[in-house]
Amino acid sequence: MALIYRSKRNKDERLKDGCIGMKDEYVKIQEKLKKRLSEKRYAHTIGVSYTAAAMAMRYGLNVDDAAMAGLLHDCAKYMTDDELIEKCKKYGIECSETEKRNGYLLHAKLGAYYVKEKYGIDNDEICSAVRYHTTGKPVMSVLEAIVFTADYIEPGRKILPNFKYKIYGFVKVNKCHASYKLKVWKYLSAR
Repeated sequence: MALIYRSKRNKDERLKDGCIGMKDEYVKIQEKLKKRLSEKRYAHTIGVSYTAAAMAMRYGLNVDDAAMAGLLHDCAKYMTDDELIEKCKKYGIECSETEKRNGYLLHAKLGAYYVKEKYGIDNDEICSAVRYHTTGKPVMSVLEAIVFTADYIEPGRKILPNFKYKIYGFVKVNKCHASYKLKVWKYLSAR
């Protein structure tokens, strides 16, 4: 993260000024998330947002949509597994047996619900990118693949075993996200 923040002003001042062309809506959501998420999770969220925006520039997608999807990708990650399961039941969100055993997976489904209902973002592509950023799905849109990949390669994230080639996200996003998706699925099937 240190390379992103070279100005003498503090991070909050720079973010409010609208780095990467953010709108008022982005800044308002950012402020809400800063209050709700842990400091570490919030820093990760900002890293994913910036990385997704950079990847969107690289692949010719809407940068604002990518930044927003990256910002909101972990918007429900502050809850315990039991709280996630309970909220999903409350809002009628289906939970598989695997998700019930590994409640943390539900932050993506609940997060997609929150994108629309809590944060007022009426954009199906952003909702879908949030929904599939953890598990992926067999065929992903470019925005879904970008957010999925940005979650693993953002600069502040430690390099996970077998996820060592961060630069691939900027070279061939389809190859990169497919490789990460396979590793994630192998990990989840072993649980």
